[in-house]
Amino acid sequence: MGTPRNGPWLKVLLGGVAAGMVLLGVLAYAMTTTDQRPFCASCHIMQEAAVTQKMGSHAKLSCNECHAPHNLLAKLPFKAQEGLRDVIGNVSGHDIPRPLSVRTKDVVNANCMACHSQTNVNVASMDAKPYCVDCHKGMAHMRMMPISTRTVAND
Repeated sequence: MGTPRNGPWLKVLLGGVAAGMVLLGVLAYAMTTTDQRPFCASCHIMQEAAVTQKMGSHAKLSCNECHAPHNLLAKLPFKAQEGLRDVIGNVSGHDIPRPLSVRTKDVVNANCMACHSQTNVNVASMDAKPYCVDCHKGMAHMRMMPISTRTVAND
């Protein structure tokens, strides 16, 4: 009786599956790590945002719960592009805070509405601006103030 011919192919297949599992584990770790405040605050331009977010009403959220799409297939390229832009800005010395692009505003707005969908019902009859951050700029990156002491939406 001869030896089975599929022996080497089975080893290659199992090795590929094992390598794929390791790669997925590394990617999952990288995605989780780069979602967190300490990673975002590692760039000096984000340190103030990290401190104020930690003190605000959204302190329990990771940065990317607001700043990146929730869908994984949309999140991967978005994080790669935004991360590359941030790195280039830091390395080139053009790392001043920049206004949100329409694309980023769309993502942030969708993430606001994911948690605050009832708010949209309240403002639908008002002459509301198109994005939550148009009225609530800095909401997640500010020191917490009791609602009763606020005079405007973004106090």
